[in-house]
Amino acid sequence: MKFYWGPHTCAIGIHILLEEIGKPYESVKMDVAGGEAGRAPFKAINPKGKVPTLVREDGTVMTEYGAIATWLARTNPDTALIPADPDAERRGLEVMDYAIGTLHLQGFGRLFKTANYEPQDMLHQTLKLGQASVKDQGRAIIDEALAILDRQMASRPYVAGDAFSIGDSALFYATRWAPQEGIALPPNLAGHYERMIARPAVARVRRIWGEE
Repeated sequence: MKFYWGPHTCAIGIHILLEEIGKPYESVKMDVAGGEAGRAPFKAINPKGKVPTLVREDGTVMTEYGAIATWLARTNPDTALIPADPDAERRGLEVMDYAIGTLHLQGFGRLFKTANYEPQDMLHQTLKLGQASVKDQGRAIIDEALAILDRQMASRPYVAGDAFSIGDSALFYATRWAPQEGIALPPNLAGHYERMIARPAVARVRRIWGEE
């Protein structure tokens, strides 16, 4: 398999899953910030122009975080990356979806790609006067999401229960941006972050990404 990733992106979570699984793969670093993912030749591989992207040996191109994570788990059942218990599976998927859809896209998205959320026409620019800035909105979303996730993590070490699952990879990639942006993690999420940092697979990926 060939795995495409870029620094400061959510692809670190998929990278962690690949290391947890332990099967051979080729790692391809992309200059996402410089726009490499949006240009040829990568756009011919993934027309969406984003990472993570995973290409199987048969040439099948896989995109979207949840789809890739679920496929990796289902095709490697011995790793138990999806809990056998339906309620535990639901808890893990619930956290994963919220971390991706709200904490990442709605919250940190407003911090990292502010222009994407700014109204472009003059009427909306005028109406925006006196309202919270896009970054302020993002920070408010982040704070609320972190508080919700912290309550959910109050009684368990990992998102689905006692064992690591695909949901933990998503929670980790999103919460790791908090300290990078000077945002303190609430206690239960801080504990989860430290447990993730201590995992050998995470340590290996962080070394590759230059985050140690």
